Amino acid sequence: SSVIHITQDVHYGWLIRNLHANGASMFFICLYLHIGRGLYYSSYLYKTTWTIGVFLLLMVMATAFLGYVLP
Repeated sequence: SSVIHITQDVHYGWLIRNLHANGASMFFICLYLHIGRGLYYSSYLYKTTWTIGVFLLLMVMATAFLGYVLP
């Protein structure tokens, strides 16, 4: 009901909702491109940096999952 309220009653609520959804998708596209670039340039040879990057990727994916599942 809060999403319907924001979309219909708040000025430009529909725009804010669409920008949020598309921005989240663009964030993940950029994240996957960044990982692909790291694989292409063999950045995984730097073990500490790569491990931190993979850990951050998993944390972002967990946060996105919880944001999708929770009301």
